[in-house]
Amino acid sequence: MDRITATQVFVTIAQRGSLTAAADALDMSRAMVSRYLAEMEDWVGARLFHRNTRRIGLTATGERVLRHSEELLALSQQLTQGAGSTDTQLSGLLRVACSHSLAQATLVGMVGRFLALHPQACIDLQTTERTVDLVEERIDLSIRISNTLDPSLIARPLGICRSVVCAAPSYLERQGRPQAVADLAQHNCLSYAYFGHNHWPFTQDGAAIEVAVRGNLCANNSTALLEATLAGVGISLQPWYAAAAHVARGTIEVLLPEAEPLPLGIHAVYTSKEHQSPLMRALLDFLVQEFAGCDMQLPQGLPQA
Repeated sequence: MDRITATQVFVTIAQRGSLTAAADALDMSRAMVSRYLAEMEDWVGARLFHRNTRRIGLTATGERVLRHSEELLALSQQLTQGAGSTDTQLSGLLRVACSHSLAQATLVGMVGRFLALHPQACIDLQTTERTVDLVEERIDLSIRISNTLDPSLIARPLGICRSVVCAAPSYLERQGRPQAVADLAQHNCLSYAYFGHNHWPFTQDGAAIEVAVRGNLCANNSTALLEATLAGVGISLQPWYAAAAHVARGTIEVLLPEAEPLPLGIHAVYTSKEHQSPLMRALLDFLVQEFAGCDMQLPQGLPQA
């Protein structure tokens, strides 16, 4: 049997977590997937997965073979690319991670446009607010909003995430409007578990200031905090890309426009430049272009860096 195909089947099983899911992703029968996996195990001379009726997991040998298999597939794609294939023939699977709010606001649309250009490609989009371990969770690419990145990873800048302090009119009618950054300490500030939990940093008149905040709601999902803000629960710090439409409709209002919350970098983070597949390079280049054309700036009348 074709060892390159067997390798692709093995890698897809590891990524998808089951033979059935791999068969669906590769448009193969489950029996064929089983045959390719048996071929790989015969080739390697060892069992690659622990299997029972409910779970499948890589053996120690399988972990080592997976790394080499991914390199082999990347090299195979590079050779094919060099032999005259075109970008429209890009294929394969990429696992991409990003936050719920960024996925909903921008990334899903970008990924959709990329897949329209490359219909043979497949992207497994994982949305989570926490920082994923790229190696442990087999994530090819993570889109992170942060100013502190793991120095062992490679980060390609995509843009800047600017935020606003906001609240619903119903909250402001009940509790009043803060007139200065220090006033936030007296308000019910909804906190985000992964950033600015107890302290919100700002720049005002060229000086860095920070205010201690407290409130009765903390969440590990910024979209949930936005919904709570819309419901009038309290004041929150929201990325502009998530708040903009609600501000335009008047369902939330921007507070303290003279003070700018700390801007955060948006980065595409991955593990290595070596053995990078053509599909990965194409997606990275596409995202750089998309974010460059994406209007994430604050409008006139709101703080600009």
